[in-house]
Amino acid sequence: MRVLFASTRGAGHFYPLVPLIDACAARGDEVLVVAPPALEPVLAARKQPYRIGGEPPPEAIADVRARAMGLGPDDGVFLMVSEGFGRLGTAAMLPATEEACRDWRPDLVLHETFEFSSVVAAERHGIPHARVAVSAGRFTAVTDPLVGPVLDAYGSGIAGRLMASPYLTRLPASMDPSPYDVTHRYHEEARPGALPDWWGGAKEPLVHLTLGSEAGALPTAAGLYRGLLEAVGALPVRVLLTTGHHLDPADFGPQPPHVRVESWVPQEDVLREASVVVCHGGSGTVYGALAAGVPLVCVPLFADQPENARLVAGTGAGASVTPTGGRGGESVTLSADDVRGIGAAVERILTEPSFRERAGQLAEEVRNTPSADGLLGVLGG
Repeated sequence: MRVLFASTRGAGHFYPLVPLIDACAARGDEVLVVAPPALEPVLAARKQPYRIGGEPPPEAIADVRARAMGLGPDDGVFLMVSEGFGRLGTAAMLPATEEACRDWRPDLVLHETFEFSSVVAAERHGIPHARVAVSAGRFTAVTDPLVGPVLDAYGSGIAGRLMASPYLTRLPASMDPSPYDVTHRYHEEARPGALPDWWGGAKEPLVHLTLGSEAGALPTAAGLYRGLLEAVGALPVRVLLTTGHHLDPADFGPQPPHVRVESWVPQEDVLREASVVVCHGGSGTVYGALAAGVPLVCVPLFADQPENARLVAGTGAGASVTPTGGRGGESVTLSADDVRGIGAAVERILTEPSFRERAGQLAEEVRNTPSADGLLGVLGG
């Protein structure tokens, strides 16, 4: 089987495709990945063939971002989806995905939720397609109507066929009920390694602080990380802060023995030992923690993170602390009350067994879904 994978530029949008890409490769399927230039370093480090598509003009994206910043959080997200991912992203990537569908002739197209050009190309060439969730189903269902006019401009009924296509998600059904008629759930096969003993043999609970792979580029990122460190620094715990590659751990200065700051550590290695994850509620971190049975404290900043935080808190597998500092979105900061609230939430999760028990129940639910390889058997034989 030939499978074409398509992604937008964000690492958080590409990584949900990786288990399926790896499963295809292990089965001996032919794989081709199409993505924007920003992902080329990631794709070049992998073994699968890839093609680089286009990106919208920087001035056009800057204009959309500026307009979004002047709106409320929800309206800003809606604008970025309809204009950034929808109109601009589809037009920029369509020549590459169209060429791949025409010349390479895949048997199946798998695209992450917000990559739409591959849907247009697949529809034009009669190729089955399915979308791989990078967000909770309820968030995606709210944003779907925003791109309907964009897609139908390329061909009548394309938007409807996108909504009717198979929807593939890693989140458990009890936490994230799907609004889509054809939904397939799957799980990743984690293979964690040992975490280095940066704490000299200490055995206190480990609290992992992370804002994912992209938030480190925010203008307020350093302050956000310092706020998280302050929130848990006085607790009787070990702390591991991962900053991502946009910030230098050395910029945070000397830390006490129970605190370690690193740019990056494999998530599965940390989750093997963590007692609590404090994060911004990104879908990748939320899924990884719950799949490992680790409760969370979510501090949502933008995009789908508030919805993920509500789901985590609502299902009893963690808590949510919505920042009150700054304007929100890319300018968010943590107030003193936020810092105290985060620390209190971590303490509560560490002392009340129900959070860990609920996270463990969700992990069991995830384990009972098909593997990525099993899902491919359902989709393509």
